[in-house]
Amino acid sequence: MKRQLILAVLVLGTACGAQAQNSGASTTDQNAAAEFSASPTENIILFQPPASGLSMPASTPLSAPPVPFGNAVPTAASPTPTPSPDPKFLYGGRDDFRWQLAIGADWMRFRSSIFNASAVGFKTSVTYFTNNWFGVEGNVTATFAPEIYDREHVKLVTYGGGPKIVWRERRWEPWAHAIFGGMHEQPQTAGGFSKHTWMIELGGGADYRFNPRLSGRLEGDWVRSAFFGEGQNNFELMGGIVFHF
Repeated sequence: MKRQLILAVLVLGTACGAQAQNSGASTTDQNAAAEFSASPTENIILFQPPASGLSMPASTPLSAPPVPFGNAVPTAASPTPTPSPDPKFLYGGRDDFRWQLAIGADWMRFRSSIFNASAVGFKTSVTYFTNNWFGVEGNVTATFAPEIYDREHVKLVTYGGGPKIVWRERRWEPWAHAIFGGMHEQPQTAGGFSKHTWMIELGGGADYRFNPRLSGRLEGDWVRSAFFGEGQNNFELMGGIVFHF
């Protein structure tokens, strides 16, 4: 009897335990499903690709300039630099000033069959150089001599222009020129000869450069003229200064 009673108690306890375990498991499953279903799955967005493929947003232009690195500030493009002026005068092999103005004392020995005279005066010339060795020169000379007749003074004036060639070597500048022009003389001589004629001046000289704008000059020329129906071979010396500009 006792055995049957104990066996019945064990069977009843086992059945009650199993029912309680099944009841707890179903309750756990129901709560887990309810907790999972409480979260709104439709509001969770794990990844959303852009609407137009790989295109950038409208607020970010493709041509936007890059952000400068650190504290660097982009600078505006510098304007085109203006060319530097040509160099002016360097002793020896230089790009020199193009203009020369020479002024100095002049002595001319005039010889003819009518009269001879040693006339003293001044000479001036202006030269424009097209390059370092070639220039175009124009000059005027006015000289005066003592009386040869009663109250008649000798006056000789030459004028003309022509090419000039210069050899520029450091401070010394030897040069040569050829001047073509005219010549005027006084006094009026017997025989009705004209006081005007053509003139050719051939010669040269040398300049010594004191500084970039000032030189000293020595010059010697042969002067050919044609007064009184004949030709004259005259000689001329000049000493003066030259301005460069």
